[in-house]
Order: sequence, then structure tokens, then C-alpha cells
Amino acid sequence: MTIVLDFIHVLEYIWKADKCADYLLKYRQYLRYDDYLDKGYPIASGVIEGTCRHLVNDRMDLTGARWRLDRAEAVLRLRALRASGDFDEYWQFHKLQEFQRNHVNKFQDPERLLAI
Repeated sequence: MTIVLDFIHVLEYIWKADKCADYLLKYRQYLRYDDYLDKGYPIASGVIEGTCRHLVNDRMDLTGARWRLDRAEAVLRLRALRASGDFDEYWQFHKLQEFQRNHVNKFQDPERLLAI
């Protein structure tokens, strides 16, 4: 697992010079931007902010919309699946799980049915 520390997090310490230096020393192992760039990792908060805007704000900030946490999470998961291009594969998996959970036990030979 790779942890990338965004420079924005360092800025909150910049006016406290000793704290800033201590922070940079403490987290120097996560500040290897040259390596991260070579590997193609996003190192700016803009990528994260853009994703949040696309997945969350564009859907959840609609005027008059009211969201409960559990329903909002479900919508965001589906939006993430669509955005990643994994929705079709997920949907096939979801349908099979729903079939097994709700219908397979109603058949005379469920094991044979699942083998098809």
C-alpha cells in the first residue's frame, strides 16, 4: 500500500516553523513526489476534489433533495461503479446473488440449476 501525503496538509503547519519542520521530518517517507509522479500517482488534491465533486456534489447537492445516509451511500456506490466502468460486471454479480438469496431454494434441484 502506498500513502501519499498531500502538500496541502503541510501548509497548516507552515506558520509554526518548528512544528512544520517536525511534521516534514515525521512524514518524510510519504513525501517522495518524484517516485509518485514516476508511478503515475495523483499527488494533488485537485484529483480528489474533482472526484468528490463528480460523485458526491453533482448528485447530493440538488436543490430540495433530502438524503438519508444509507440511501445516499447506495447511490454513491452505484455512481462509482458507473464511473469506473465496472457496473455491468457488478450488475451480473448482483443479479446472481439476488437469485440465490431469494429464489434458488424454491427449485426442486437448486444445485443443478446453479451449475447451468
